Amino acid sequence: MDESQSANAIPDAAPFTLFDEWFAEAGKHELNDPEAVALATATPDAVPSVRMVLLKDHGADLLGPEGGFVFYTNSHSRKGGELLANPRAAMLFHWKSLRRQIRIEGAIEQVPDEMADAYFASRSRDSQLGAHASEQSATMPSRGEFLSRIAKVTVKHLIGAVPRPPHWTGFRLVPEAFEFWMDRPFRLHERRRFERAANGGWTSRLLYP
Repeated sequence: MDESQSANAIPDAAPFTLFDEWFAEAGKHELNDPEAVALATATPDAVPSVRMVLLKDHGADLLGPEGGFVFYTNSHSRKGGELLANPRAAMLFHWKSLRRQIRIEGAIEQVPDEMADAYFASRSRDSQLGAHASEQSATMPSRGEFLSRIAKVTVKHLIGAVPRPPHWTGFRLVPEAFEFWMDRPFRLHERRRFERAANGGWTSRLLYP
């Protein structure tokens, strides 16, 4: 590794701090949805599935000293059902513009109702109505049926605030491991893995690419 690569090496730092730095940089350079993250879940029988969601909150002390990463969804959806039945998940942020990625693994917890209420209230009214009308992941007879459901929900909530559906909620991934990946020439990439220690701190080690 030459001097320029050494200067930009992945540091042995607090993983949340390092995430914040990379996430902020992605916000400046990634053209579309820097907060988009692949979320992997599995059934209790270990059948996996993965999809993109949007990260809505994160922090080293978010909802507790373990910190976490929060996203919102319909708990009746496939991912919602899997998260409730097998509360573990993995995330992958991939920022092509920066040639970097971060993997995060950990346990899943539902966020408090008041937190879900506050975020739902911040969404656009059309998105709120859509959350009521959509039976996410269920078979849809036609697009017209969905639009008809939206129209009916719109009439029902014509006046006043749209309440959060009880099945629409947020989940926090409590990280037990981070892995930071940085592109290097000739596929000699750099990887650093952090794992939560028994005392609540973090251990760190480099991995072969």
